[in-house]
Amino acid sequence: MNKGLTNFIAVLIVLFLSAIYYSDTIQSPLISVLNSIKSTYHNISESIDETVYTHFFQSKHIQELEEKLEQYENNHLVMQQLASELNDLFYENNSILKTNPSVTLVRTISYQKFGNLNRIWLEINDYNASKIYGLAYKELVAGIVIADNEKPLGILNRDIMSTYAVIIGSASAPGIAQGTNKENLIVKFIPSWMNIQVGDEVKTSGLDKLFFKGLKVGRVLSCSKAQGYQSAIVEPYYKANNPNYFHIIKRVK
Repeated sequence: MNKGLTNFIAVLIVLFLSAIYYSDTIQSPLISVLNSIKSTYHNISESIDETVYTHFFQSKHIQELEEKLEQYENNHLVMQQLASELNDLFYENNSILKTNPSVTLVRTISYQKFGNLNRIWLEINDYNASKIYGLAYKELVAGIVIADNEKPLGILNRDIMSTYAVIIGSASAPGIAQGTNKENLIVKFIPSWMNIQVGDEVKTSGLDKLFFKGLKVGRVLSCSKAQGYQSAIVEPYYKANNPNYFHIIKRVK
């Protein structure tokens, strides 16, 4: 390339850059294009960062869930082994007792009626509409399951139709817990001679064959006596307003 051509190209470049710098007509569309390229670049970059972060976060979360699942499975196997040994012990001692509990995870479909948070339709496989079941959330009592048009309907704690057998405090005072359609529950038919106090914990007795013995219900707020019995107002532990999954107790023993 000769010197003249080189100088000519250099002059063109200087003129072009000067035009870009001083002329809005040329500068404006060029900046617009560059900004568009930058915006696209940042969007792609953020998308990649988010994808990478999500991938590693999900991988870590999945690993944690797998570890918990393994722990639960181990606990389940241990409980099965204990139940097996206990049944063998009963057999060796010619006892008719046996233990073979059954618990199933179930999913909420929807509320029965709009505005009523205490009744929910449940999705339950092999549902037996002739029975009433206990409904639990983790170690907490959530309510019971009854049949409505042969379909499983969850009646949560606060509903007036939710009733089950409980024991109260260190004295294990027996009673029947029932919803009030309000915030708290009431426990009725507590023997008048048994000592119960504010703050006592309420748990399931297991005598109604709906729940295992010892599942947590709530704590006593107040006590009263009438007609030869005591009653207790109980603040329930389970208070979730957006339930998705529960455990249904299909068999206690």
